[in-house]
Amino acid sequence: MIHIKEVAQQTKVTVRTLRYYDQIGLLTPASKTDGGHRLYSDEDLKKLQQIQFLKGIGCRLQDIKDMLSDSKWQWSVSLKGQLVYIVEEQQRLRKMESALKELINSITLEGGDDHLAVQKLVQLSSQNKAKLQIFRENMFDDQELELWAKLPKMNGEDPDSLEWIALLGQIKRSVKDDPASPKAQNIIRRMVEKQMEDFHEEDKFMDKLWKVRKSPNQSEELGLYPIEQEVLDFMERAYEIYISSNKHSSNQ
Repeated sequence: MIHIKEVAQQTKVTVRTLRYYDQIGLLTPASKTDGGHRLYSDEDLKKLQQIQFLKGIGCRLQDIKDMLSDSKWQWSVSLKGQLVYIVEEQQRLRKMESALKELINSITLEGGDDHLAVQKLVQLSSQNKAKLQIFRENMFDDQELELWAKLPKMNGEDPDSLEWIALLGQIKRSVKDDPASPKAQNIIRRMVEKQMEDFHEEDKFMDKLWKVRKSPNQSEELGLYPIEQEVLDFMERAYEIYISSNKHSSNQ
């Protein structure tokens, strides 16, 4: 017979947990010492291993108790039901993970304004996903939809998405500056470089996307992250200055 403290050391199951298992009738020790300390047999240890295994695959303690005590328990039915639950839980957690990434990136873009970030994401989450997809398919052809899939995502954690989010955040913090300032022009320069890296020779698509982006209604119908008109106007002025300056430099 093995003392409860030794069982706890061997199995990494706390004494408190073992006592609780005894209280609910899940694992009753084979015997006790004269002082009332629980003693466990080899069979008890095997049962404890089964309990920990079933607990590890997400089974509830009451279900485990029923599974181990009922000789007629339908294991296949129970485990298939548990599998369905786990798959559904994984889907729920993936949605939560995506939403958390989106919120973190949105707060970065909004310069730490968490209230504005939440407000914008609530607006996006309330949109009908099916209608968004229909509008995209009506707006873009198949080749353009493939390019659409490559656009940076607010819930992305890839380097491209994170850099675009950071650049937009820098632009938002610069809207009160002169669009011809070195700071603004450096941001635009990097944006142009990124566009060339990610969408080389796709000017037609990018021009079309920009026109949509400048329309509040179309941006909303496409499910694009809301960007204030002031920011879009600043980007456009800074871009025009950048292009004009580069043309002037190349003609000299």
